[in-house]
Amino acid sequence: MTTPLWKRVIARVLEGLLALIFISPLIWVVICSFSPQPGSAQSKGWGVANYLTLFGYQEGLPKYLFNSIVVSLVAVVFSVVVCTLAGYSFSRFDYPGRNLGFMVTLSILMVPYASLLIPLMVWFKDIGLNDTLLGVGLVITLFQLPMSTFIMRNAFDAIPKDMEEAAMVDGCNSFQALFKILVPVVKPSMVTVGLLAFLEAWNNFMIPLYLSSSAKSTLPLAMVNMRQQTMGVIDYGATEAGVVVLLIPCAILFLALQKYYVKGFMAGAVKG
Repeated sequence: MTTPLWKRVIARVLEGLLALIFISPLIWVVICSFSPQPGSAQSKGWGVANYLTLFGYQEGLPKYLFNSIVVSLVAVVFSVVVCTLAGYSFSRFDYPGRNLGFMVTLSILMVPYASLLIPLMVWFKDIGLNDTLLGVGLVITLFQLPMSTFIMRNAFDAIPKDMEEAAMVDGCNSFQALFKILVPVVKPSMVTVGLLAFLEAWNNFMIPLYLSSSAKSTLPLAMVNMRQQTMGVIDYGATEAGVVVLLIPCAILFLALQKYYVKGFMAGAVKG
């Protein structure tokens, strides 16, 4: 039965309004980053003075972007590799303590991660990972493990075991079957895990605050420190410019990987 034209029009109008509501804060912050604001470098007329202020703040925008990129890459690589192997193990192998191990992994979700940061800071100081980009990335990976492992385990559960059994008959071992047969099938879920890890690492504020110094700050932490107060005035213009810079990579990656993200999230959320 064909849907009446007026219903389709109303549906499209409502979808457009809903989309506008969601993106209106983003449009507003982009406009404000170029518009004149009292107490900011762009106090008169429209221009890029706020971005120039952001570019030259303390260590400089390139340094903070580099720190954020390194932390994000560490989190993405470790999250994808560890969670893919963990999901495969929990899905395919039957060994004592498998279910207990999976429940312990999921139990990380119940621990407020702020309560673990001070013990981690002390421990990282003992092993030489305190105030390092690698240490920040590893801690972010730790808190990505529960959801990402859950997604990958369900993605492997949705694949019939006949596929890897046929590969093993042809001479493959478990790891060869994983990388040659299963990984191409669960690639959307791996992309989902990687994208979630990137978004968390790119935007995380609390973990770099505890585990890094000003020289190793990521961009979100630098933006908070940059809110200089002069006579009670906060530099909102430079802060909004920083928000735009933070937004661009997230928007590009999400739009580029949207197809894989939706497929991977559905495969990881619904067991086949």
